[in-house]
Amino acid sequence: MKNKKFLFLTALCLMLIMVLAACGGEESTETEGTTSEENATEGATEEKTSDIDFLSLVTGGTQGTYYALGGTFADLITDETGIKTTAEVSQASAANVNALKEGNAEIAFVQTDIAYYAKNGQLMFEGAAVEDLVAIGGLYPETIHLVTTANSGIASYEDLKGKKVSVGAPGSGTYANAEQLLEIHGLTMDDIQPQNLDFGESTDGLQTGQIDAAFVTAGYPTAAVEALGATTDVVIVPVAADKAEALIAKYPYYAVDTIPAGTYGLETDVPTVSVLAMLAVKADLPEDVAYGITKAIYGNTDKISHAKGSFIKAETALDGIGIDVHPGAQKYFDEQ
Repeated sequence: MKNKKFLFLTALCLMLIMVLAACGGEESTETEGTTSEENATEGATEEKTSDIDFLSLVTGGTQGTYYALGGTFADLITDETGIKTTAEVSQASAANVNALKEGNAEIAFVQTDIAYYAKNGQLMFEGAAVEDLVAIGGLYPETIHLVTTANSGIASYEDLKGKKVSVGAPGSGTYANAEQLLEIHGLTMDDIQPQNLDFGESTDGLQTGQIDAAFVTAGYPTAAVEALGATTDVVIVPVAADKAEALIAKYPYYAVDTIPAGTYGLETDVPTVSVLAMLAVKADLPEDVAYGITKAIYGNTDKISHAKGSFIKAETALDGIGIDVHPGAQKYFDEQ
């Protein structure tokens, strides 16, 4: 009897030990699982070095080169950084700098001349310098087109006298270019009938005869002028070599440029001038974000289908900038 009781108690103890061991194993497994999840969360947190969730990239009008490239850039930045980036329609360079200044955007397409004026408080930024404006990098030449039609009879800058000419919005990059090119040809805004139109409105006005000519500062081929060329014989008024030389001597951010034959249906090359398109941000943008933006664009130029993509290169990105470069962008270029 005693033996049976002893065996029973022994068996009961063994069963209790097994149950406790099983419970302990389950608790251990659950604890390890929780620790693993915590570790994964901690790892993800370590990878994210800034708390920015969204970036706004301001471009230009829907028929300009800025906007055409902006969508591609936004996608590349989103993929590279994990930060949702969207391309926004805007009034281009000067307005874009103000959007950065006011905190309404984080990245902006800007002409190099406008960036210089903003940084140094000149022309449209007189008394309102944007001292914390810095560059990501240069992109491609922004060609100054003086566009008209074969029916207008305009073949030179001198022919603009008394004509209705679109010069862009006051304070815009296009307006500044128009003013300076008129100046170098001995003209002022008082010698023409200036019209403050965007690129799409300008080409619509040329097509309907409401205006006689239009200044368009954009990388060729630009959609607005291509659309005009589909229905009208486009003429680009040339800038003579001596005038280009005089312009560059006074405003050294310009460069000699040529719109090649075949563009917009042109029969011959047309000499003109250009500034440079660039991307700008504010100096307080986190360094890792600026690095990611730079890598996304200059490390993926093969994914840029626009014709201007061939000009965008890391090795030339700092040429002709004229303002300081963001340390995050500089870090990327130094690594190349």
